[in-house]
Amino acid sequence: MYWKYMDQYDPKYINEHCPWMSALKDTPQDPIFHQEGDVATHTFMVLEELKKDLKFQALPQQQQEYLKAAALLHDIEKRSTTILEENGRISSRGHAKKGAQSVQTMLYTAGKTPFHVREQVVNLVRYHGLPLWIFEKPKPLKALLQCSFQLNTQLLTYLAEADVKGRICSDQNEMLERVALFEAYCQEQECWSISKKFPSNLSKFHFFRKENVYTNYLPFNDLEGEMVILCGLPGAGKDAHIQKHYGDWPMVSLDQLRRKYKIAPGDKKRTGKLVQLAKEKAKDYLRKQIPFVWNATNISRKARQRLVDLFSPYKAKIRIDYIEVPFKLLLLQNNHREWVVPKKVIEQMLYKLEIPSKDEAHEVEYFVQDNKDEFSMLSNNK
Repeated sequence: MYWKYMDQYDPKYINEHCPWMSALKDTPQDPIFHQEGDVATHTFMVLEELKKDLKFQALPQQQQEYLKAAALLHDIEKRSTTILEENGRISSRGHAKKGAQSVQTMLYTAGKTPFHVREQVVNLVRYHGLPLWIFEKPKPLKALLQCSFQLNTQLLTYLAEADVKGRICSDQNEMLERVALFEAYCQEQECWSISKKFPSNLSKFHFFRKENVYTNYLPFNDLEGEMVILCGLPGAGKDAHIQKHYGDWPMVSLDQLRRKYKIAPGDKKRTGKLVQLAKEKAKDYLRKQIPFVWNATNISRKARQRLVDLFSPYKAKIRIDYIEVPFKLLLLQNNHREWVVPKKVIEQMLYKLEIPSKDEAHEVEYFVQDNKDEFSMLSNNK
């Protein structure tokens, strides 16, 4: 048995089972890059190019299903991001990131896609343009290795190649050369189809947070103390996770402090002072080398990185624990909390949720309950 997003990928079946496809038929594309026309036409062409590719056909069946789903969904949010600019050009900036957010929400709330599968499909959508533009990034190597922690770069390359072939444009050969260079770059950096391996977690941490550090650099381990940053939606079970794994550790909780000082979530001025109080409390633990847990939702990469930036100078090992349960269970557990978060707010947070990546801290662990009875911990590798 293997996961499938759809039973069939022919246009008739897709049109019948994907109501959003009608919006893609009405979404134009810049004729300089897409002379074939609307987004739906391009999507069907990409699927056809993918299915006839011998490299694709040689993949395991499950990986083929990842790619077919990603090809179908990769431009889904051109429907919401496409605009006609003043110069007459058609633009869809941000469609990949917004598309990944939509696909994550769709797959999670439907409850039929395991976490590790969802991560592959979502990130293939998120990074489908990276092979074409990686060498225009300010830090191409860091962009590549970060990507390698989140998806299979071999699958990404095949998707990008099909994306180029599934269009009509004058610079198709040049773009295919870019995809080929991306593949060579992955192989050169030893992250073709696998996550980049570093000598240690500290090596990885130094590489992503410092300038001019080689991937094979092995720094002296001078870490003292430990800090765990929780990440998870309301109702995911963060408090239960703390009791199970860190029962005797002190905790810094913004929600507890907010309730203690009777500060409403919308009170930005007083919340700012509350956050500062929490940070000072955390710094005190770090100075005393007392392991502790930072308990908050921390659903965005930016929020987590602000914490890491603030606390890493104290030379404590920083770990991020991501907590997830099925969507229906999430809502049920939230409703049984003393402090219930409105469903609409949870849905808004879900759309903004960014799953932690392995490059964000010394260690990242995934405690994910799929639609099974057991609560399983996924290790650092996705």
